[in-house]
Amino acid sequence: MGGISIWQLLIVALIVILLFGTKKLRSLGGDLGGAVKGFKSAMSSEEEKKSLEDKEPNQDQTAATSQQAAEKQPESKDKQA
Repeated sequence: MGGISIWQLLIVALIVILLFGTKKLRSLGGDLGGAVKGFKSAMSSEEEKKSLEDKEPNQDQTAATSQQAAEKQPESKDKQA
């Protein structure tokens, strides 16, 4: 009783095509696709900014890491020789 059958969908689609025409529906679809692309690109660029901020370490952490790496390098050279 409450469902929409395939015939009802086809009738509605035919009425929409007759009212608006195929050219107008094609341009509407292109505009909608462009809007979705723009939205996706804006969301992905914002996610990239957030991920770069999360990955970027603080200045103090970078200095401490570089000091630790400098201390470890001579030890590894001694082990290889």
